Amino acid sequence: MNEVLLDISEVARRSGLAPSALRFYERKGLIAAAGRNGLRRTYQPDVLDRLALISCARSAGFSIAEIDRFLVARPSDADLRVRMGAKAHDLDEQIGRLVRLRDSLRHAAVCEHEPIVDCPDFKRAVGNVSVPDGARCEAARR
Repeated sequence: MNEVLLDISEVARRSGLAPSALRFYERKGLIAAAGRNGLRRTYQPDVLDRLALISCARSAGFSIAEIDRFLVARPSDADLRVRMGAKAHDLDEQIGRLVRLRDSLRHAAVCEHEPIVDCPDFKRAVGNVSVPDGARCEAARR
C-alpha cells in the first residue's frame, strides 16, 4: 500500500522548518525527496522523524557534517563514537551552565539584595565566584 506523500509546505508546517531549510538539508544529503507534485517536492511521512533528529542535533551544536556522518554511522566507526562521547561531555557542561543560569534567574526574581548581582546566593547560583560559607541573602532565608 502506498503512503500518502507530504508536500514540502506540509513538511515545513509540521516540522517548523522553512522550505528553504528543507531544500538545504536535501542538497546536503540529510533528507531525500520522494518525488515531485508538479514543481513542488514531496516527502515520505518518516522525513518528519529525521528532521526532528536533525533539528535536535543542530540545537545541540552539531554541524551539518557531524549530523551527516552520524546519520550513516555504523557500530564499527570508533572515531565517530569517540567524538560523540566528547560532544556528550560538552553538552553536560552546557546543561550545567544553563541550570546555574536558570537558578540564578529564579533567585533574582525574588531577591531584595541591592544590587541583585552582588547577592551571595545569586553569585553562587551563577557559579562565577566563591561565596563565604554562611553568606545568604534575605530572600534565601525566607
